[in-house]
Amino acid sequence: MQQRTIGDVSVSAIGLGGMPMSLGDRMPSEDDAIRTIHAALDAGITLIDTADAYAPDHESVGHNERLIAKALRRWSGDTDDVLVATKGGHTRVPEGGWGLDASPEYLRAACEASLKALDVEVIGLYQFHRPDPRVPTGEAVATLKELQDEGKVRMIGVSNLNPAQIEEAASIAELVSVQNQFSPDFRSSLPELELCAERGIAFLPWSPLGGMGSAGALGSRHAAFADIARDRGVSPQQVALAWELQLASVVIPIPGASRPETILDSLGALELELTAEEVERLSAGEAVAARA
Repeated sequence: MQQRTIGDVSVSAIGLGGMPMSLGDRMPSEDDAIRTIHAALDAGITLIDTADAYAPDHESVGHNERLIAKALRRWSGDTDDVLVATKGGHTRVPEGGWGLDASPEYLRAACEASLKALDVEVIGLYQFHRPDPRVPTGEAVATLKELQDEGKVRMIGVSNLNPAQIEEAASIAELVSVQNQFSPDFRSSLPELELCAERGIAFLPWSPLGGMGSAGALGSRHAAFADIARDRGVSPQQVALAWELQLASVVIPIPGASRPETILDSLGALELELTAEEVERLSAGEAVAARA
């Protein structure tokens, strides 16, 4: 398994995103979700990304964290090298939607709840999930720094921040990762990716396969991915992940999965070495989504 680094920790070059196992109409059973996590671990994945807000509703916050903790307890392998990254600051509301709360009080309570849900004494990587317009980003990151100083968090990351916010966060705490949306369909986080490459900060694209599930998209917006996949005898999803991996050595995609077959297909990207011409061709595609 190819390795990349987050802070001083070596992890698999592709991680597992846990969100699809706790959200949506196609949410798997607990047994199927655990089989998916075990398949990823058996294949050598050592990075699992989750969040307290990954849950079916506001009454089950922490669902994905508890699921991952259960899967790790049941796995027959050595979990010492598995880095579980979680997030706080994004909330669920009774109407089924999402909210924000980056207040020090909430982040502290969220961290304590995540420690319990994950069944750990220290969270390996704790990420500020999403900016809250009511709370300065620096204040939120300062709270995470306090949690780190107290020994509750080992490493600090941020998510969904722009370059200026990343720079501010890095001035307050030792920032080891940035998790932003990036995919063939969503390229407006390229400045953040490039900033991370310059600073040696891990860049974790969330939803890294955006736009790759639709035959129509592959035939129009992303024809180059489909063409190269056909020429190489691989899936377009593998081409997308291989492209992201070759954009910078700090990139660690975290594709979500709810079936073993999905994450195992994603890992095939690690065996695919694109040519410089192919990378340039894929990178020339039009960014079709603006920053949310």
